[in-house]
Amino acid sequence: MTVATDNRPINIQPKLINQVALVTGGAGGLGAAICDALAAEGASVIVGFNQSAEVAHALANRLSSGLHSQHHRAMAVSVTDSAGLANLANDIDQHYGQLNMLVNCAGTTRFVAHSDLDGLDDALIDEILAVNVRGPFATARALRPLLVRCGAGLIVNISSIAAASAMGSNIMYCASKAALDNMTKSLARALAPAIRVVSVSPGLVDTEFVKSLDPKWREEQVMRTPLARLAVPAEVAQAVVATATHFRFSTGTVFAVDGGRGLA
Repeated sequence: MTVATDNRPINIQPKLINQVALVTGGAGGLGAAICDALAAEGASVIVGFNQSAEVAHALANRLSSGLHSQHHRAMAVSVTDSAGLANLANDIDQHYGQLNMLVNCAGTTRFVAHSDLDGLDDALIDEILAVNVRGPFATARALRPLLVRCGAGLIVNISSIAAASAMGSNIMYCASKAALDNMTKSLARALAPAIRVVSVSPGLVDTEFVKSLDPKWREEQVMRTPLARLAVPAEVAQAVVATATHFRFSTGTVFAVDGGRGLA
């Protein structure tokens, strides 16, 4: 990256050159932004996908056309399949020989009014807990040896301010994110000093999905945010990058990217 100061170009080297990062849920709107940001800092990015194979491969190909000589790949990652995650660890070891960073971005939810207890059926509860809680743990467990081997591994769990506010798409989603933040702290203690573990906790992010929702509801969320707008995916992605490049003495920490929503 080059910037001009006093008419003189200054070359700013990317901070994640020679590092490898896996982003689960990398084909989604937020996951793709994280992949973009990590690649821009020089990391080789593994775009993890479950069902969106075509989108994930297209993203990996687009990243490979960038400025740096990284080696990007799309790889199938089912966070609820522990045997598959063990195979994934072997595949990463074979292709890259290392893993420096895991971003647990895969998640699931469905809008169910908090007062509609019957609408939150057992199947949905089990799915949310399997993907949003067991999934990040199982992925961290499977990839721990690779992250330890690199000497300074990092796990970033993508959480939500719903963990603290208890306001979100449904009650179990909120509970799953609270469990994820708690697990971040437990894993940070258990895996130190070889691996740091942090949460990045966005408020409502203005993804294409959110833009498709009721405009009146979306505007209400903006009005409840002290900075008077929603986060864009790139801002959450930059927070993820910052945990790897700037906040290197932080572990067990929850970084909010919410425009001050917790103050409202």
